[in-house]
Amino acid sequence: MANRKILILGANGFIGSSLVWKILTDTDWEVVGADLSDNKITESLKNPRFKFSKKDIVKDRDWVEEQVKECDTVLPLVAIATPALYVKDPLRVYRLDYEANMEIVKMCVAHRKRLIFPSTSEVYGMCPDEFFDEYKSNLVLGPIEKERWIYSCIKQMLDRVIWAYGNHEGLQFTLFRPFNFIGPKQDDIKAPQEGASRVLTQFSHNIINGKTIKLVDGGKQKRAFTFIDDAMDCMLKILENKGGCADGKIFNIGNPYQEYSIRELAEMLVELVGEYPEYAENAKNAKIEIVPSEDYYGKGYQDVSRRMPSIKQAEEILGWKPATDLRTAMKLTLDYHLLGKDYELERAK
Repeated sequence: MANRKILILGANGFIGSSLVWKILTDTDWEVVGADLSDNKITESLKNPRFKFSKKDIVKDRDWVEEQVKECDTVLPLVAIATPALYVKDPLRVYRLDYEANMEIVKMCVAHRKRLIFPSTSEVYGMCPDEFFDEYKSNLVLGPIEKERWIYSCIKQMLDRVIWAYGNHEGLQFTLFRPFNFIGPKQDDIKAPQEGASRVLTQFSHNIINGKTIKLVDGGKQKRAFTFIDDAMDCMLKILENKGGCADGKIFNIGNPYQEYSIRELAEMLVELVGEYPEYAENAKNAKIEIVPSEDYYGKGYQDVSRRMPSIKQAEEILGWKPATDLRTAMKLTLDYHLLGKDYELERAK
């Protein structure tokens, strides 16, 4: 389909800003974006094929529907995705992540637009499988009192509703499940929020500022870390949808070849930060403290020991495979924040 027009709601988020840049750099498509701020998309704003508006998807519902009508493909990326808020403000998470996004799903159904929806690796919950499979793995959540699971439950319900709309009312859709995306524009490592920022951001900040690294429950949890550029390569293949290959499909987007424990991540970061002369002394003196998850997140928290994706669907259907190791991903991230080096801009020259 030529001259595509893509609507990205949450265009200033980590995935949104990265995807906007990827589309504008690698295609001739138009992008319509909306978010509450634009600090991560300053370079993309210079591109005439990108039309951005500061909008709230809840308050500006009529504007959103007009854009859905005008665009070919819709990506609703607006969501609260920080575990601390699942526990502290679960109703806020429900109202935005479920109610607001359900409205957009219904718009796509009503106006017969293609929907590419962000599910989450968290839908698998405490699944005992070695590799989480999009079609075979059971989705296992904890008890109701563990409010940490409200986000996973919301996303699972949206997955099921979208799937049903596809099967019974002809909605053209693709679901994708991110597994621990990392990269330069995820968060600002110079201004994190303890307990709310993602792990790479928080650890980096603590190391460069001589603060103690807090390992929740010892940091024994293992994750498969995925560099944002690899993930966007996969996203672009989903958007291209050659021969309708992604229609009605679910894709894990992750890197099963880069599994590390949170403790190993912290230790690698200490080593990497030590390579920057300005921060070498703080890295050398970095301290690690083990804290119980209940003290760090609150009583409603429950963790997952391991989260490993099967990416056979993406490999076989899309021809995609991640290529970036964790150390390289973290070095590019640190260069961006500590040296002001933006590798994306360098590549685009």
